[in-house]
Amino acid sequence: MATQTPDSPATAPVTRDAERTRSEILAVATREFADKGFAGARVDEIAAKTRTTKRMIYYYFGGKEGLYISALEQAYTGIRALEQQVDVEHLDPTEAIRQLTALTFDHHESHPDFIRLVSIENIHYARHIARSEILAGLANPALDALTRILERGRAAGRFRDDVDPIDVHMMISAFCVFRTANRYTFKAIFKRDMLDPGLREHYRTMIGDLVLEYLTAAE
Repeated sequence: MATQTPDSPATAPVTRDAERTRSEILAVATREFADKGFAGARVDEIAAKTRTTKRMIYYYFGGKEGLYISALEQAYTGIRALEQQVDVEHLDPTEAIRQLTALTFDHHESHPDFIRLVSIENIHYARHIARSEILAGLANPALDALTRILERGRAAGRFRDDVDPIDVHMMISAFCVFRTANRYTFKAIFKRDMLDPGLREHYRTMIGDLVLEYLTAAE
């Protein structure tokens, strides 16, 4: 009998099935953790909502905490990958900043589960993120890209010299996270839905204006 190699066509469907199963588990788990928190989510319920079993979830992820950490890793990997798509080297620095803010704005609006997971992990003092081997250095490429944008803006005499890229990242994240995370309480208090489609372009432009105003303010 011929021996199958790891790359043979006969084994490819098995690999694809494993990847599909793992992806399906993560998608359901992300929703469960976002809706119910780490403590409230149940592996039994996650298994029941997928085409797999609790035993298989433990096989892939090692347990509930491993599954939660994997959901966090996937969520953060998504936004970090998008941030690196900004054409740092060729765009005008001002346009690069606007693209970066718009990208973050769009992502956070369309991924409310990501915002909820971040909020939940803050409740746990980021102890699960601290245990991830992936998340520790995941932000470095995005910060490097932002640093290069700022350097090009300074070299062109457009941006001030005393700006820290982490401060800029914090400013962008603060606006975009607040808009999604506090949608309901803000609406209850101020009678304004920050995710109202009629206000979308107003807020999308506003965050770009705010960041550029900071970057171009006199020192």
